[in-house]
Amino acid sequence: MNLLSVLFGNLMTITWQQLVMWIIGGTLIYLAIKKDMEPSLLLPIGFGAIICNIPASGAITQIINGVTEIGILDVLFNAGIANELLPLLLFIGIGAMIDFGPLLTNPKLLLFGAAAQFGIFFTLSMAVLFGFPLNDAASIAIIGAADGPTSIFVANYFNSNYLGAIIVAAYSYMALVPIVQPPIIRLFTSKQERKIRMEYKPKDVPQVVKILFPIIVTIIAGVVAPRSVALIGFLMFGNLIRECGVLARFSQGAQNELTNIVTLLLGITIAARMQAASFLSPATLLILCLGLVAFIFDTIGGVIFAKILNLFVKDKFNPMIGACGISAFPMSSRVIHKMGLKEDPQNFLLMHTVGVNVGGQIASVVAGGLVISLVSALL
Repeated sequence: MNLLSVLFGNLMTITWQQLVMWIIGGTLIYLAIKKDMEPSLLLPIGFGAIICNIPASGAITQIINGVTEIGILDVLFNAGIANELLPLLLFIGIGAMIDFGPLLTNPKLLLFGAAAQFGIFFTLSMAVLFGFPLNDAASIAIIGAADGPTSIFVANYFNSNYLGAIIVAAYSYMALVPIVQPPIIRLFTSKQERKIRMEYKPKDVPQVVKILFPIIVTIIAGVVAPRSVALIGFLMFGNLIRECGVLARFSQGAQNELTNIVTLLLGITIAARMQAASFLSPATLLILCLGLVAFIFDTIGGVIFAKILNLFVKDKFNPMIGACGISAFPMSSRVIHKMGLKEDPQNFLLMHTVGVNVGGQIASVVAGGLVISLVSALL
């Protein structure tokens, strides 16, 4: 009888907000499994959202009968996210995956990555106008980079009250690249522009250049935006491991074991900030909308920049490649390549889109550092 009373009592403590979070968690799991949308992230995030919204859940820190019980998700959060450890470790793995060869073959492609960060600064202004404090506005704006680790880093740096919503938005929009970007690109380009062919002239990039590139980029980015050193440094360290030629085992480990373990822990640990009481609010819905605005304007910024360049150059750029300047690597480059083939089956844009996409990875990290530096000076 006592057991039944306890079970009934637990059922009666379930709130509608917690039920909504279960539905959100289930939706993320569905998208991960059925739609194959970033399953390595959405599945652990979705499952974490469920377990942290079970009444009296032992997974999160709470006060029960006057006693503070420490939850494992909070332990992991404080040990791995609050100090930016997990996002930075993930950047080592990402850096080890990236081949900067297409970008080094045509360094001008880096300009598209810079142009595609327009949405970040536009959304920063919009978030302030909607009444968000400057630290939260800066954290929300970084969603536009479609770069989860950078979003976590910036939101943590500013101790944002909306970390859970920001992270979910950042990773969700990364997964939604195939849905969000194509209609925006079609809206801002003509069919003729989408058919523009770009000749790819493969060049053998000397290994010494590939080795020097991550070192030089780290130094330059550190001088321009000192706050970005941790982000860009770990990203480029991973790439240096890849390109040095003497650490093949470490490179494979960073690309596989390290990335897999960190991504798994990162996904479920994020749930510590997805408790119904703080997650379900009008502000969360507004953040999701502003994140979408940032993502859209990043895409528009890259496309418009390509169209402007075409006014002054002889060899025209296909404006679609500008949309790859976001940090969603390699999803965006694949999407734009497929769009090019759909318009013209003989139009192979992949190497150009990859070059822009990896340039966007660098640009988004530097943009995050710039936002931290600028906003910190104003706070």
